[in-house]
Amino acid sequence: MLAILSAGVAPAFALMSFFYLKDRFTEPLHLIIRNFIYGALLVFPIMFMQYALQAEGIGNGDFVQSFFVIAFMEEFFKWFIFIYTFYHHTAFDTHYDGIVYAVAISLGFATVENSLYLLSNGIEYAFSRALFPVSSHALFGVIMGYYFGKAKINSSHKKRNLTFALFIPFLLHGLYNYILIKVASDWLTLLIPFMILLWIMALRRVKEANALKRNAILPSKNR
Repeated sequence: MLAILSAGVAPAFALMSFFYLKDRFTEPLHLIIRNFIYGALLVFPIMFMQYALQAEGIGNGDFVQSFFVIAFMEEFFKWFIFIYTFYHHTAFDTHYDGIVYAVAISLGFATVENSLYLLSNGIEYAFSRALFPVSSHALFGVIMGYYFGKAKINSSHKKRNLTFALFIPFLLHGLYNYILIKVASDWLTLLIPFMILLWIMALRRVKEANALKRNAILPSKNR
């Protein structure tokens, strides 16, 4: 049991540390932990709603299952909890902050989901779960947080960026699910390139957000 829980938590801890240490001006740990817990708590109502939809025979098709029952529902609630709990917080004052806190919410969700999966299916899936589902949640969080940061800092395009913060992770998450469900027999040949591209996309946004944060903060320190 302890080994399974450790395997469930370890990938999220590693990924959170990676994106946290990418921050040139680190954020308060208690706020990151709080957002992580909010993300973890989302798992249970989402699982209940997904189960209810499946029990009623709603969304049984591969496309609807991939994009709406799973991707939209999960990304919408992560997006909503970010807006409700943190978007207006005074600690959210630079572009990169959006990435840090959105990743915390996403990894909180991924940690509980991953731990439940390993408890049900066994620790032998720990490595593949770390490489794919847990990492993908973190990367969707990076992209969501990037657009939250743009919405917060650049108020002239706020509505557009808030829409992108939901819509782009939703599309990417839906495509990820569709590859797993529709191409079940040969999913690795598509999923590995998809994950490589997702990492490239996310790291570019990390670099851009950090550059914008540095340019915004350093001049103010020199005044």
